[in-house]
Amino acid sequence: MIKKVNHIAILVSDLDKALLTYQAGLGLELSKRQDMPEQEVEIAFLPAGDSMIELIKPTTETSGVAKFLAKRGEGLHHICLEVDNIEAAIQEMQARGVEMIHTTPIQAAEGRGAFLHPRGAHGVLIELLEAD
Repeated sequence: MIKKVNHIAILVSDLDKALLTYQAGLGLELSKRQDMPEQEVEIAFLPAGDSMIELIKPTTETSGVAKFLAKRGEGLHHICLEVDNIEAAIQEMQARGVEMIHTTPIQAAEGRGAFLHPRGAHGVLIELLEAD
């Protein structure tokens, strides 16, 4: 069911500063930068082999992502695992007893996704993604 690690998401307070670090420091190239008002974030993707690094910056102070940043600071936000069929993946996770945040797909930057609750993954937020 899981095809690969699609991306690792890192929460940052300053997207331009973070991009400088990842581009100049690691030599990664920016492939996509996008504002996602429905999720109150701005994101940037940097390919790293067959996977990507996603940098996420909250655009409001009241969003869930902003609260996460205020509570935990910059760093790992989630790991995204790519699947062929998001509906089937959600059903399979529920059948296995995995606690889901989303029981129906949400729109993600690169397709449709759903998040597993970190309580069920040893403190790690995991996204399942059916990529476009």
